[in-house]
Amino acid sequence: MKIKKILAAIAAAAMALSVAACSSSTDSNGSSAADSSAADTSAVDSSAADTSADKVYSIGICQLVQHEALDAATKGFKDVLTEKLGADNVKFDEQNANGESTNCTTICTGFAAANVDLILANATGALQAAGAATSTIPILGTSVTDYATALDIDDWNGTTGRNISGTSDLAPIDEQAKMLIEMFPDAKTVGVLYCSSEANSKYQATKFIEALEGTGVTAKEYSAADTNEISAVTTTAAAECDVIYIPTDNTMASSTETIKNIVVPAGKPVIAGEEGICKGCGVATLSISYEDLGRATGEMAYEILVNGADISTMEIKYASAVTKKYNPAICEELGITPPEGYEAIAAE
Repeated sequence: MKIKKILAAIAAAAMALSVAACSSSTDSNGSSAADSSAADTSAVDSSAADTSADKVYSIGICQLVQHEALDAATKGFKDVLTEKLGADNVKFDEQNANGESTNCTTICTGFAAANVDLILANATGALQAAGAATSTIPILGTSVTDYATALDIDDWNGTTGRNISGTSDLAPIDEQAKMLIEMFPDAKTVGVLYCSSEANSKYQATKFIEALEGTGVTAKEYSAADTNEISAVTTTAAAECDVIYIPTDNTMASSTETIKNIVVPAGKPVIAGEEGICKGCGVATLSISYEDLGRATGEMAYEILVNGADISTMEIKYASAVTKKYNPAICEELGITPPEGYEAIAAE
């Protein structure tokens, strides 16, 4: 009898468990399923939010050559993005082409294959290579003088209409011409020294010569195809001219020691298009801040990456201020006293 009661109790317990299981299964298809689904959705949303907050942006940087101006622009760009995104949320792949356009092509093709989030093209050669490598990845240029010239755009309206924008290092060339005449009023012949393989250097040379028209000063072009020709071309210019003008030119900027060793012994002053060249071989410049230029480019990158700005409609930005500066060491060697209002370039 006791055995029968025990068996009955076991059976009742089994039935109760079965009912409970069925009830749970029913709920999972009813109100409990909604709760579970909501919980799962919440988990997905939370995961998505974490992914967005923790996104690491990959930035490819192609710099044409290493010299003071371009280095400063790259630094300013990186500093802004690191400040705004956080050091852990941005990864820079910084590569230097050592002045070779073929290296720019290789570097930018690699960035396109890696599908980076954005490319910084520092200097004209780098911009042209990046533009040829991808039509979809955003490309920001910096240290580029004239985008219409660099990208062969005829109907220029301030934007490229494609996946390219950036900042320009174009200083007021007409003011640089006035500065040269102000410092050297007796100069009769000015040699314009630049690299012929840099399209924007030729553009500046032309503009500078135009700015001297009607002043009584004769301007003559002296161009070198690469660094191997700089010594011979500079020697000729120093022999034939009273003053030499060098625009913002990457090839010349990387060879200032060579230029200085020719012009200073010859007693020929150099007016430079930017501070780095002036510091290396010049006496004076009307220059922009390349670090500030890089920072402005970094701000543009943030707007594109985080706020979804349309790069094809972003206008090219220009330096907001220029400063008259002089090189104390070379001025002293040449016996030149700069006019009032010029700021001394700090020695390293």
